[in-house]
Amino acid sequence: MKLFSQPIDLSKAQTLVYHLPEGPNLAMPLEGMEEFLALELNNGHICDTSDIDGVIHFFPKGNA
Repeated sequence: MKLFSQPIDLSKAQTLVYHLPEGPNLAMPLEGMEEFLALELNNGHICDTSDIDGVIHFFPKGNA
């Protein structure tokens, strides 16, 4: 159980890679998606590599 979660800095992120169950990935540009991400990325694991390559990887619960 997580008691604290660090906010994600989206200023350097350009792309979200959503790792779907069963293996496929869906890459989406982040422009204009900030409000959606705040609501939908709560149930899963986030790997923020935006400092390196501008990508945030999201693994939904059950696929993390």
